[in-house]
Amino acid sequence: MNYESYKGLKANEDLSIVDFISFGRNGAINKRVEFTPTEMDDIYNLAFGDIDENNNINDYVISNNGDRNKVLATVADIVKAYTEKYPARWVLFEGSTEERTRLYRIAISLNLDYLAESFEIKCIVGGNILQFKKSMVIDAFLIKRKKS
Repeated sequence: MNYESYKGLKANEDLSIVDFISFGRNGAINKRVEFTPTEMDDIYNLAFGDIDENNNINDYVISNNGDRNKVLATVADIVKAYTEKYPARWVLFEGSTEERTRLYRIAISLNLDYLAESFEIKCIVGGNILQFKKSMVIDAFLIKRKKS
């Protein structure tokens, strides 16, 4: 992606939890990306959001910190590192709201040529897994590292 990303990430050894700090107009906001197994083999859910006072992810809060592209680029870098470590795994994600899922679709669409070089990009629409297309109304996304 052609956006700057945050450095100084703090990850556990297996990369299942990665924390970083968003700096912007509302100050420093702690963020977390977490990968957890689903009931389906080799599919891991990506959860992302602000870290709340109980050290949990709040994926409904709107930070409005003025650094959306930098945050999304950081999450993309984390997914890249995770899928480099675990190339057989699919990463499943969706927005916590329809608006956020739409934002993710737009971000993927704007960077599709770049992302498609490294990732298989699928989507879930009405329970069906389809090849990602820019204009689709999407329920969730599935991505996996392409074999080199």
